[in-house]
Amino acid sequence: MNQDKPAYLLVDTAIKNFENYEEYKKLALPIVKKFGGEYFVRGGEIDVIQDELWSPTRIVIIKFPNYKSAKNFLDSSEYAPVKKIRLNNSKATSIIIEGF
Repeated sequence: MNQDKPAYLLVDTAIKNFENYEEYKKLALPIVKKFGGEYFVRGGEIDVIQDELWSPTRIVIIKFPNYKSAKNFLDSSEYAPVKKIRLNNSKATSIIIEGF
């Protein structure tokens, strides 16, 4: 991936425990910012127009300066314990998309 282009972390999340997930959201925000991330979408209302390949649940889109920043966030020691909260309280699909 081109490190001169922004990267977007797209996550579709099905939350199992909303109370615990609120704690995850609170803890994740400063770590996202530390790695240059900016939330574009964080669980807003969805109007699914076509769902032949996938039926989204709750979408989060975070813009990072580049692919490396997005991966560094996901793999960071700061995010690891917070990620456990997410994994224990939700199911998700996550992808990183190169932008422009």
